[in-house]
Parts: sequence; C-alpha cells; structure tokens
Amino acid sequence: MLSARSLFQEILDNDDAYRLFCSIAASGETQGGWENARIAALVPESQRALAPKIARHGADEDKHGRIFQALLKKRGLEPCEVPEDTDYTMLLERHGIGLAHARLQLQADTPLSEQDIITYLAHSRVTEQRASEQMRMLLRYFGDHPDLGRAVRMISDDEDNHLAYCHEELLRLARAGHGPAIHRTLHTCVRAELAVYRDVSLAVMARMGEVLGWSRARGRLLAAGIHAAYRYEQVLGWRRMVSLAPPERRDPLGGPATTAPEFA
Repeated sequence: MLSARSLFQEILDNDDAYRLFCSIAASGETQGGWENARIAALVPESQRALAPKIARHGADEDKHGRIFQALLKKRGLEPCEVPEDTDYTMLLERHGIGLAHARLQLQADTPLSEQDIITYLAHSRVTEQRASEQMRMLLRYFGDHPDLGRAVRMISDDEDNHLAYCHEELLRLARAGHGPAIHRTLHTCVRAELAVYRDVSLAVMARMGEVLGWSRARGRLLAAGIHAAYRYEQVLGWRRMVSLAPPERRDPLGGPATTAPEFA
C-alpha cells in the first residue's frame, strides 16, 4: 500500500535511507539554529525585547539538529553529506527568501532594520507552518515508536511553539503599522516556498528511490503526487501559510529552551 506511513516506515527500516533522512533533517535544523542566533545578536534597538525569543528559537533548532544526530548515533550510523538539491534552507536563500547569510556573517555587526525583522518573521511564519505540519504527521505515525517517539514528540511541540510565536509577533508588528509590509513579505515568501518544497520533495524521493530500489512506475507515481500537492497549494493551500490569528499558545518562546533527551 502506497501511503505516507508506509513510505516513512520503509525509510525507517533501511539504514541508508534512514541515514539520509536524519542527515538532511539535522543539517537544516542546525543551520536554522545558527541563523536565529545571528539574528538575535543583530536585532535593532527598537525590537530588543525580541532578542531572547529569537535566541530561544535558535536554541530549539540547534537542539533538534543534535536530536537527529543522536538518533543516527544510536543506530551506529554517521551523518552523510546532504545533496544540494535536498537542502531546503539553502535553496530558499538562493530564491532570496529570508535574510541572506552574507548579512548574518559573524564579522557583520550592523544592526538589522525593522524590515529585516519582518522579513525574518514572515519567512519563519511560512517555513514553521511546513515544519509543524510535517512533525504532526510524524507524531501521528510514530509518536509511540520506541526509538523515535520521544524525539518526535519534543520536536513537534517545539515547532508548534515556533509557529505560535511567529503569529504573535507578526500580529504585534501589524498593530504597530507594519501590516502592508507583512502582507507583501508573506506572499513573496509563500510563492517561493511552495516551489522550493516541491523541488526538494522530488529530489528527496528520487534519492530515496535509488537507495530503496523503487521501480520507475513507483517513482513516477510519487512524483505525480508531489506535483498534484503543489498544484493544490498554488490554488488554495497557500492561504493557510499566510493567514495570521492570535495563537492559543501565548508567549510560547518566553522561557528557556528545553534540553535534548539522551538516547541510550
């Protein structure tokens, strides 16, 4: 049976596929940790109250990277090199989405602008929607898994916090008069994200197919499903990624980051 659950189970059961999956996830989370740490250090004076929350966001992402690395280590596997066409974070930057890494380099000490903060939060609002949905799917399938369950539950809860934080802060900035800029930036981000997510999904499935020995017919069927999902998101699905509403979780990043669990 071809389903998301069966696909993830197949990846989980194969060392090489699992190694690739965890390596891609760890790389993206670690990169997100670095980006948020740098943004926290460069927050403009007018938004200094945001700095601890951005730092907490970065600490969470870095923790997620360590969790995926620990899952590999527990299975006796080493991280593998992440193929460029599966690097979601890098491809978004190449499309001009979010803050350029050159702007965040360690030698940079010029504070960001308020528009930079809007760009960061809008980019995060879109990408955290994706992350939250992906982790909820894994939680549904593997929340009780003896090896993955604890990691999936922790990461899913963090991603929900990150998404709530983006809603909360963008609404605050909208009330301060930045509504039109937020609207424009969200719509620019989501158009690029949909295409990048489609391309990364196709690349990941193609590489998984090579590792797992999928037939050409199965590969074509999966690719068709990815293209169909992209078309739906272009027409209707994109709306969920740009809407803003007061979150149920209030001040979700107001406290210290939790530590990564130990995996024996």
